[in-house]
Amino acid sequence: MSDKDSLKTADQAASQAEASAAEPTLGKPGKRRRTAKVDVTLAEAQDVARAGILEITTEAAIGSVHHLRGEEERLTTHLFECTLPGYRGWFWFATLSRAPRSKQATICEVGLIPGDDALLAPEWVPWSERLKHVTEEDLEQLDDTEELAEELKEIRAARSAEKANEPRENADESENSTKQSEDSTEQTEVSAE
Repeated sequence: MSDKDSLKTADQAASQAEASAAEPTLGKPGKRRRTAKVDVTLAEAQDVARAGILEITTEAAIGSVHHLRGEEERLTTHLFECTLPGYRGWFWFATLSRAPRSKQATICEVGLIPGDDALLAPEWVPWSERLKHVTEEDLEQLDDTEELAEELKEIRAARSAEKANEPRENADESENSTKQSEDSTEQTEVSAE
């Protein structure tokens, strides 16, 4: 092998190393896990799964849609539609299992999980990325809102000052009524003597 060939090979190896360094790897891909079959005994235990879910929610929150998902051998998840407002696409789940050669289903876990078309919060974006697209117009609008905020502070201060004066007036009225009642009490004592 000539020097030129060894330089080309070294350059290619360096460029491949740089490319692979930019993308994180998770190791060599392994065998894909086969989908487990749904256990017949656990599939028939829909009433057990529903009873488990009813411990954390009401009957009205469980819809009519029902799915089964085989997790592992003797481990099955029942999925029921969630009808709560704001939870479109979410499912109540109850994971059931059974011991070998047993015909009795046991509840492992219950909860609420999002489906494929569920409404989810958008991904978090760092503030530095969000602020990249701020224009001068946006900054001017912020200045306008700061002026409005100052005006609102002044209005609130004026209102709180008015409210602070109201109790004083009420206190003055109560002091006057107290003095009048004391005067009438003194007059009654003098007339009784």
